[in-house]
Amino acid sequence: MSHHIVEAINVRHVYPDGTVALDDISFRITHGESVALVGENGAGKSTLLLHLNGYLSASEGLLRIGDVSLSEKTLPTVHRTVGMVFQNPDDQLFMPTVFDDVAFGPLNLGLSREEVERKVSAALETVEARHLAKRPPYKLSQGEKRSVAIATVLAMSPDILVMDEPSSSLDPMSRSRLITLLKTFRHTKIIATHDLDLAMDLCERTIVLHQGRITADGPTRKIFQDEGLLHRSRLEKPLRMQPCPVCGPAESLRGSKK
Repeated sequence: MSHHIVEAINVRHVYPDGTVALDDISFRITHGESVALVGENGAGKSTLLLHLNGYLSASEGLLRIGDVSLSEKTLPTVHRTVGMVFQNPDDQLFMPTVFDDVAFGPLNLGLSREEVERKVSAALETVEARHLAKRPPYKLSQGEKRSVAIATVLAMSPDILVMDEPSSSLDPMSRSRLITLLKTFRHTKIIATHDLDLAMDLCERTIVLHQGRITADGPTRKIFQDEGLLHRSRLEKPLRMQPCPVCGPAESLRGSKK
């Protein structure tokens, strides 16, 4: 199952204006792990995610997806292995109908029409969106767009699911439904998010980025209990771990015994 592994070795990325977005990033994510990537705005989260699917190339260092070192030559293999869900679904949905959007990837793999229809149906069924197949994406709600964007990735049968702020702009019901959906996936998942409660729900491991460097990498609950680390990283505890002015002690103190 080595094709599910993501490894970064001393990765550095410098933008053309000289901004150092990633500085000596190293980690290894293994098969089936769910990992949250957290940090303040500008910490380098989105830049790092864009490296994992080859949208950006490292200035220095090495990225491996399974046994494949990421390079221009290996991009087609990497694109089939790593499914990327962007922060804004409108960046991912551009066809006349939902069906066309979900079918776009499989069609470009050269699959038969029957196989494409099967993959589209299965992907939309997974995100409970089959009823949207004939709808134009621009007429969907944000929650519906998010589900369809995920379906476009699932239709490609990726081994690794990468998501950038998946709960952004979602109402509470859509957010809850998204968490329930993502819990069913057996993919290796890497989720960049400001929603630390979502990270607690989905990810047993968290990597903290601050000013382009990894400042912590470990069990999610342990990291979120480290108030000094969170303060230095310009983060706050998840809401469930903060003291309630009405109810009393935070969940973190009770939950830490679980």
